Amino acid sequence: MAIILTKEEAKKIIDKVLSYSKSDEMSVNLSGGRTGNIRYARNSVSTSGESTNLSLGVTSVYGKRSGTATINEFDDASLEKTVRRAEEIAKLAPENPEYMPMLGPQTYLNTDPYSENTAKMDPNFRAQATFESLDPCRKKNLTAAGYMEDSTRFNAIGNTKGLFAYNRETSVEFSITVRTADGMGSGYATQDVTDVSKLSTKNMTEIAMQKAMASSSARALEPGKYTVILEPAALVSNVDASLMVALVRSMDARNADEGRSFLSKKGGGTRLGEKLFDERVTIYSDPTNLEVPNGAFSGDGRPQEKVTWIEKGVVKNMPYSRYWAEKKGVHATPAGGNFIMEGGTQSLADMIKSTEKGILVTRLWYIRPVDPQTLLYTGLTRDGTFYIENGQIKFPVKNFRFNESPVIMLNNLEAMGKPVRIGGNLVPPLKIRDFTFTSLSDAV
Repeated sequence: MAIILTKEEAKKIIDKVLSYSKSDEMSVNLSGGRTGNIRYARNSVSTSGESTNLSLGVTSVYGKRSGTATINEFDDASLEKTVRRAEEIAKLAPENPEYMPMLGPQTYLNTDPYSENTAKMDPNFRAQATFESLDPCRKKNLTAAGYMEDSTRFNAIGNTKGLFAYNRETSVEFSITVRTADGMGSGYATQDVTDVSKLSTKNMTEIAMQKAMASSSARALEPGKYTVILEPAALVSNVDASLMVALVRSMDARNADEGRSFLSKKGGGTRLGEKLFDERVTIYSDPTNLEVPNGAFSGDGRPQEKVTWIEKGVVKNMPYSRYWAEKKGVHATPAGGNFIMEGGTQSLADMIKSTEKGILVTRLWYIRPVDPQTLLYTGLTRDGTFYIENGQIKFPVKNFRFNESPVIMLNNLEAMGKPVRIGGNLVPPLKIRDFTFTSLSDAV
């Protein structure tokens, strides 16, 4: 059986599984994909591989009791056995007081997060992309460590109420760290795309090389409040917690209503409709955006919508679960699959030129929450931190630990650059005043 099923093939399997149901309600989730990767360190490839998977999950419901069973065999007997198993589990399960009946047929936006170029990637392609990254590092006596992962996948859902949805998508993620021979300089770059023809491992490597060579012999600056330019990789990460993702993912309505979020109002209620950020801050989700296309439905089958979360600094919408939306009598807006932050037209170079004194931050990592109700986080800079004076990068500086909240950060906004794709989102570089560095770190 093929790993990437067509919409028609997926529906045929799902309809067959639904026909076995004896429960009050039943849903089926069918997904599959191929993932390829290549990893290198110390200027040589260490691992590479490709994996495929096709699996089906069945959730059966009796009243408010539900049970789930999964399988990766697709003969009729195995499929029916999985349905029976899900029904047995459901009968034994405790009632879920917040269970919501399954959705019926839905209308979805036309989205296209799929690229045939990416779907055709093979080991030879990955090897050539890696060579284009390693070769310039070897020639400059620099040491590279990188990772590239490409994925082609589909997901289909259906239920006994008549809902059916199908999505297929592709993605490629690439990141590289380059060190100088003495290990005292480090640079980083990352890129993710839907269509691999837009990826350049060579260009990303050149950026990381420049940062590595420029960041050795770092000087120590006193911790304190500084104007900073945060590159997109310092705002969003593919592999770690990040400040902008933390902000967007912390807007859940129930958490706000129950007093557990930065959107909770003292004494009860939420801060929906209040201006909490600089008026230049607008953040929205749009699954049809051509630069960061996304799937058309959420995990429970709700249609993904174009939703503005923050408009000109004002909190406009919050994501709701279906249960909480019904309890509050509002539309059940799902959390977005991506987010897009509007920016300006300046390049990173323009932002540096307009900075009298400040610090350029390539990347933040090891980010951990300190206070959920103010969204205070702590973490470290790494892989290229530089002092700016009179519009020019003067010298590299030792890394800092920071303590900062994205809420405060987006009130101290000085300038915004042109948004770029990172982590499946669109985010601009930001110039922020009074960013709080609390101590120094000896790591490069």
